[in-house]
Amino acid sequence: MGEIMLLIFVFVIAGFLGVELISKVPSQLHTPLMSGTNAISGITIVGAMSATAVAVLAPSSTIGIIFGVVAIVLATINVVGGYLVTDRMLGMFKKKGDNKK
Repeated sequence: MGEIMLLIFVFVIAGFLGVELISKVPSQLHTPLMSGTNAISGITIVGAMSATAVAVLAPSSTIGIIFGVVAIVLATINVVGGYLVTDRMLGMFKKKGDNKK
């Protein structure tokens, strides 16, 4: 029970910290910052896979496995979406006659 409360506490603090950090960033910097930190966001996938692997090895940890798989899926959506937005942003800087890939 103590571990769950600690994890919930860390999750809530991380949420508040994230909201505070994002709200202080000017709107002109959101997309460049996202593209710059997108590779770093891949670390969340590695962390989610590690946590899921630990949950798989623990006896009777079905909820840990479920949360781990959900974390992997959400982190993957975050990273892929970030790369798609970055690609779209970089496409805005191409010349009009330069549509070749």
